[in-house]
Amino acid sequence: LGGGWRSEADSLCSESVWTGLPLGAAFTFCIVSVETRVQIQESVRGKDVFVIQTVSKDVNTTIMEMLIMVYACRTSCARSITGVLPYFPYSKQCKMRKRGSIVSKLMASMMCKAGLTHLITMDLHQKEIQGFFNIPVDNLRASPFLLQYIQEEIPDYRNAVIVAKSPASAKRAQSFAERLRLGIAVIHGEAQDAESDQVDGRHSPPTVKTTGAIHPSMEIPLLIPKEKPPISVVGDVGGRIAIIVDDIIDDVDSFVAAAETLKERGAYKIFVMATHGLLSCEAPRFIEESAIDEVVVTNTIPHELQKLQCPKIKTVDISMILSEAIRRIHNGESMSYLFRNIGVDD
Repeated sequence: LGGGWRSEADSLCSESVWTGLPLGAAFTFCIVSVETRVQIQESVRGKDVFVIQTVSKDVNTTIMEMLIMVYACRTSCARSITGVLPYFPYSKQCKMRKRGSIVSKLMASMMCKAGLTHLITMDLHQKEIQGFFNIPVDNLRASPFLLQYIQEEIPDYRNAVIVAKSPASAKRAQSFAERLRLGIAVIHGEAQDAESDQVDGRHSPPTVKTTGAIHPSMEIPLLIPKEKPPISVVGDVGGRIAIIVDDIIDDVDSFVAAAETLKERGAYKIFVMATHGLLSCEAPRFIEESAIDEVVVTNTIPHELQKLQCPKIKTVDISMILSEAIRRIHNGESMSYLFRNIGVDD
């Protein structure tokens, strides 16, 4: 069964791309009140059901489609229900932000409550998200496919350097560099984005020292606020190909700024490699007008429209590993083969 019947997802959910089996008969639609309704049009009693859902621009509708379909299969007495989400929505909201909430935990609770018995996903934003679930989670990796693209599609990749656009991405960059036997560079001092711990309220020191709310004999020391250093590149990129690696590329401002910095330091070609290409809003236009030569993403998220707007965007197909994961789970086979030679930092 495939949730969210959209033409954009045909490349990922077609029977030829997956296991060669026909898709289960199900119908998803919205009634006049904009409520989502799901009808399972064949018996799933006692069967292993795999609900495949790709994330569209309307992420909330996508989530509700999946939850309702999973619940419909559960109440129809399916033996097991495995959710296949190549991109796990709300994965960026996996930490407490000021007075916000950990939305990834909420998503996990909703999916388990709806009836999921297993989850297959790819490159979670933080691997600790697996701990939010009380069901098995297989977090597959796209790095072997991206590494293969580098080796086959970049002729002079031996003259490349793997770049982390922030210190937070250094582990992933190091993993890529070690596999390809290349050097590494880290951009330090770039503008902090919403994913930075600096926006976390727990890291914001009080502007004045107050002791009225605590015992008079206790005094909380003032914390020194963080100051962002000037932008610098740790590592040599002069006369080299710069390959920026990350897990998600959505708002491309930080990638464009990193590309400009690398150009100023002498890099003559700049590639961006990421697993999930959300590429929201004006991202295609910004990429087209930037110093980036090529953006390579996988097809975990449909982005055909963005490719029409920007020829620099290239796609790597990862459907093979997802279909193999489905086959192995259905047959009760080991999943370790899919994680061979995969580092914990990938």
